[in-house]
Amino acid sequence: MTEEAIVAVPSAGGSCNRSRSRRQRGKRDVFQGQASWISSVVNLLNTILGAGVLAMPLAVSHMGIALGVCVIIWSGITAGFGLYLQARCAEYLDRGSASFFALSQITYPNAAVIFDAAIAIKCFGVAVSYLIIIGDLMPGVVVGFLGGPPVHDFLVDRHFWITAFMFVVIPLSFLRRLDSLKYTSVIALLSIGYLMILVIYHFLKGDTSADRGPIRVIKWTGPIPALSSLPVIVFAYTCHQNMFSILNEIRSNSHYQTTSVAFASIGSASSVYILVAIAGYLTFGNSVGGNIVGMYPPSVSATIGRAAIVVLVTFSFPLQVHPCRASIDAVMKWRWESKSVHSSDASPYRAPLLPRASRGVVDMSNTRFAAISMVILVTTFTTAMSVSSLEAVLAYVGSTGSTSISFILPGLFYYKVSSPESATHQRLMKEDDEAGEDDISDDDNDAEQTQGLLLSGSGLLSSSGILANSSRQWRKSLLRKLSIALAIYGVLVMIVCLITNTFFLASR
Repeated sequence: MTEEAIVAVPSAGGSCNRSRSRRQRGKRDVFQGQASWISSVVNLLNTILGAGVLAMPLAVSHMGIALGVCVIIWSGITAGFGLYLQARCAEYLDRGSASFFALSQITYPNAAVIFDAAIAIKCFGVAVSYLIIIGDLMPGVVVGFLGGPPVHDFLVDRHFWITAFMFVVIPLSFLRRLDSLKYTSVIALLSIGYLMILVIYHFLKGDTSADRGPIRVIKWTGPIPALSSLPVIVFAYTCHQNMFSILNEIRSNSHYQTTSVAFASIGSASSVYILVAIAGYLTFGNSVGGNIVGMYPPSVSATIGRAAIVVLVTFSFPLQVHPCRASIDAVMKWRWESKSVHSSDASPYRAPLLPRASRGVVDMSNTRFAAISMVILVTTFTTAMSVSSLEAVLAYVGSTGSTSISFILPGLFYYKVSSPESATHQRLMKEDDEAGEDDISDDDNDAEQTQGLLLSGSGLLSSSGILANSSRQWRKSLLRKLSIALAIYGVLVMIVCLITNTFFLASR
């Protein structure tokens, strides 16, 4: 290869990068995000981490340390791949318009209402469970700090504390942008940090050795005990309902930035789960319970741990209201569409029902936004005040909603939208080609060098170009196969979890 050819290679690459940036600024960046990378990671990580982290030691006790850690890592990988597919799907939509509803409009338009209804129900159920946790834990926190029953009975009344904490979550639930919750997410993550320190402290101190059962690195007593913990681990990574909001609001939506947000969040969550699971299991062995903090001897540190759980679920509540509100709004917008409307000629490149000037979390009018928010808050409050346990309902909602959001929908959406026969995919490829042509006309020097390289029918560059194109097509084909495999995996997990929940609920 000549020296001129060597110089031309980076020039052509630079042209492609500049054309892509120009295309994104011109056609797709009608909505400019403001969230930083760290803010996006913090909010997504707070969506992942919840009170379920306290049940990880029990899950490991049913599987043994080796298998339990492997399942935690595998669940993180599959959940992370679902987030990655969501980021790839967002490339087919205008900047700031990504949502399950928008993707449904260009993939499965008549099933959009089912998808969003499932998301809304799932987020609603989790939000109610957070209020129930507050009502259950706060009386014990008060007794722990006071050292005995309080003077006023209302301080140990769960209804009082649910009502009191509503005044905390209501203003947070009315924030339009997910990025506005970054500071409360930091506080919630500090609570997780304290719980981790508490678990490690008791493990190192060894003050629970009298209550410790046998410890097994490898344990297999049959599929039933292991399967009983599978839903806990799988659902512990559910955060996909907020991924599109993260993609809409992040300042730089480059492939590297969005992918690193997903994997940094999943990786951090996996580390927390493994650390708590191993330390908690080694502390109590097979005698560990579903809430490890509740097993520690009465002390100020244990009481603060219970208060940390309350803080965690309080600041996680708005992260469930945010996607619930968006899904309810999408359900209300849904209309049955005939196939002719979505033909290849009429089918738009972008989601047709979303206004271009304002996207995502800000596309609702103030009245509509307030009305939907109030409905969610009133119904969650009423439900939490009326019942003391949603275990059976949440078991089935989690089995269907979490698996759909995490695995089935990302897999199906990407497989459909990335099809070579898809009009949306073809227009995206055409836009890439046109952007490359525009860049050649913008830079004469780069154009001459590139043209000289392309006209040299032989040589390393010509061969490498063919190989690069072949490699790119192979990667796209592999990604499509993996996406449909993820969807099938989600269906299998849903079936297993439904059967497991039915078996264990019936046996109680």
